[in-house]
Amino acid sequence: MKKLTIGMLAHVDAGKTTLSEAILYKTGVIRKLGRVDNGDAFLDTDEVEKSRGITIYSKEARFTYKDVEVNLIDTPGHVDFSAEMERNLWALDIAIIVIDQADGVMGHTETVWNLLSKLKIPTFIFVNKMDQQGASKERVLKILQNRLSTNCYDFNEMDMEEISFASDDTLDEYLENESLSKATIVSEIYKRHIFPVVFGSALKLEGVEKLLDIINEYSRDVYSNRVEDGFGARVIKITRQNNERLIHLKLTSGKLKNKDIIAEEKVNQIRVYNGDKFTATPEVYAGDVCVVIGLDSVAAGTGLGLENTQNNAMIAPVLEYKMILPKDKDPLVMLPLLRQLEEEEPALNIRWNEEFREIIVSLMGAVQLEILTGLIKKRFGVDVEFGTGSVVYKETIKGSSYGIGHFEPLRHYAEVHLKLEEGERGSGLVFKTDCSEDVLDKNWQRLILTHLQERNHKGVLIRADITDMVITVVNGRAHPKHTEGGDFRQATYRAIRQGLMMAESVILEPFYAYEIRIDRAYVGRAMTDIERMGGTSNLEDDGEETIIRGEAPVVAIGNYQAELNTYTKGTGRISLQMSGYKECHNSEEVIAKRAYDPERDTRNPVDSVFCAHGSGYTVPWYEVREHAHCEIIEENGQDKKDVTLRPINAKAASRTVSDEWIGTEEVDRILSETYYSNSKSDSIKQRKKKNDPSYGSARRVIANKESLYSEKYVGKDSALYANKNDKNSKNYLLVDGYNIIHAWPELDELQKTNFDGARGRLLDIMQHYQSLISSEIIVVFDAYKVKGHGEEFVDLNNIHVVYTKEAETADHYIEKFAHENGRKRNVTVATSDGLEQVIIRGQGCLLMSARELLEDVNKREEQLRNNFLNKHF
Repeated sequence: MKKLTIGMLAHVDAGKTTLSEAILYKTGVIRKLGRVDNGDAFLDTDEVEKSRGITIYSKEARFTYKDVEVNLIDTPGHVDFSAEMERNLWALDIAIIVIDQADGVMGHTETVWNLLSKLKIPTFIFVNKMDQQGASKERVLKILQNRLSTNCYDFNEMDMEEISFASDDTLDEYLENESLSKATIVSEIYKRHIFPVVFGSALKLEGVEKLLDIINEYSRDVYSNRVEDGFGARVIKITRQNNERLIHLKLTSGKLKNKDIIAEEKVNQIRVYNGDKFTATPEVYAGDVCVVIGLDSVAAGTGLGLENTQNNAMIAPVLEYKMILPKDKDPLVMLPLLRQLEEEEPALNIRWNEEFREIIVSLMGAVQLEILTGLIKKRFGVDVEFGTGSVVYKETIKGSSYGIGHFEPLRHYAEVHLKLEEGERGSGLVFKTDCSEDVLDKNWQRLILTHLQERNHKGVLIRADITDMVITVVNGRAHPKHTEGGDFRQATYRAIRQGLMMAESVILEPFYAYEIRIDRAYVGRAMTDIERMGGTSNLEDDGEETIIRGEAPVVAIGNYQAELNTYTKGTGRISLQMSGYKECHNSEEVIAKRAYDPERDTRNPVDSVFCAHGSGYTVPWYEVREHAHCEIIEENGQDKKDVTLRPINAKAASRTVSDEWIGTEEVDRILSETYYSNSKSDSIKQRKKKNDPSYGSARRVIANKESLYSEKYVGKDSALYANKNDKNSKNYLLVDGYNIIHAWPELDELQKTNFDGARGRLLDIMQHYQSLISSEIIVVFDAYKVKGHGEEFVDLNNIHVVYTKEAETADHYIEKFAHENGRKRNVTVATSDGLEQVIIRGQGCLLMSARELLEDVNKREEQLRNNFLNKHF
């Protein structure tokens, strides 16, 4: 018996769930027909689905009909739940698109069609509600052929001569035999050259058996020869029930048994679901859809076993909302709970905005927002609200650019050269290498590619994610002794940012493809509105009403239905589907509102770090080319092979990684200088560089913007760090790194799974904190257990990091530093080590507990946020 997984897909209210109910009734799975609007449908069991009368969560059912055993998946039809629908496409062998004969092909229908085309899934079409007055088979078939494919054929009354025009193969066979074989038709259906269309009424059970007969006859058995192969499966989605993590799988090969080890985890139970009921089974085989309990590390979209590919989503939310929590709810406590929801719905893309201490959620629209609010209340007992939604902008470049990143604090070294080129719209980011292994070892090149792919890189106009670029590694350098993997991470990130600063950057915004059906009397008003929105339009008259089609920005047309209802008295209709990202229609307004200055973004530095005379120093982005150690590869003309190598100048060539040892005297020297001093000469020099027309448009747009970190906001002195012994001395803050990590809940939780990540997170926070206070910050980490390790001092952007030498703890280092400097400098030590506090205090230093430091970090970020809001709003 053939095994098939069939998905039911449609625009909302086309009758998709009603057809699923009819199929289950006809095949004996249910004894009574349920109705979506009555709230008793077999597959819509959730209370919210019943109350709203729409499908929100995909459901699975099983039935057998003649020669086929079918896993039926009923998917959501509302556009807000398109991501849920898309994930189920990964499991399908055949798709059924349901069309409402009155509405024809809607915007969401075309979205579904395009997805099925990209995934090459054979598709059958069921035209529903043919029992309604005025239904015309010929009219609907013409619409299908015009909007979807000319190869949509009526299979209620098969015309072999007409079907023969589907392809050259079918035409040749028909001319030779005056007929088409079943094998040929099946082959052409699976090539997506033929799309069978069946007409009927799901509510009245008309055409349902015909649809099942056609699927039974014109489908393939693709799994019987895969049962003996190795195990392979795709993770469709993840859900939770009674605190259990349910992994929904589609087996593509082999078999799976209870207690099998998958991805180094044991399968504890296998379930086969039919609606909201399940049966536990000891094993499943290729072609089956099941739920597995016990796999806690897998994510939606991943492949298991032989299915070693990642399924990347093509539908992504275009709206962002700030979550507003009750005053007594800590966002850092709420964040791990929300991660559970993100597992179930990865498109939520839940993000923590450290700068403003906010939780940001990505959503498709207002309906999903309401559902999420109710789900959080039901699941976690928390009443949340959301701010006004904003669209998700992206950034790209025009033309090409050359980016250089150099990272060389003491005894570290990496330099990366990248070529940034404009890509096609919708292409995303493409990474590649064009660098000789004689110049840079292959392992280092792979590492650079890893760092390019491991995060969302930010643009320099509004700090949006970059996209639609080809980024090529063209040169780089490592040091045989001092280069570590983290050095190339820093150099790579800085190379991207420096290249963006040199480029002409543009903002992209999401556009909807819209279709408005409207009475002729209102066409003028609608066309005026579309023009005002920055959209395009084309008119079509079908004899009964006027159809306007085109594209418009999501931010402008997303809520147009309400306005349309008002001036058409409820007769106008609009359908929307995502058409991709295009250049923003109001870039200057968006840039002014965001007021982003990339040179102040300590988390995404644009400058590079070089080394001379035993210490690191910062080189601004506009001077990095003059200091680069590697040859700059510049292309001449259109011929990419015509390459000139710019020799390293004498100034750059003289700089190498220092092997000097650093001790307390060198620390004292560094402490005697102010890091990042803003002298007048530096400011004048920088302005001259910015006025140079050879630099990118990003700088021209951002130039002369007032800094958010003005001294009038954060002040010059802090009582926390002021030493009464000498009011004119500079202030210094020593941070006991590992003590703070274990004392702060967020970092303590992170270090349990990723200690390096926790350390990096602390350093990120301290860099941002330093920009809000007037103290030099030195973070001290233990390295006393590292055999042969010497004391290491690193300049990291605007802070200093010390790794103690072998046999010396951070406590020992801090105590020694306090003894030597506590009575002659303004020194504060942040630690919660009781014994260390006593010793430090005895040396004349001020103290902060880990809790006090966290409170001050939060307080200053809150002050910055409030000042920003007061200034700009």
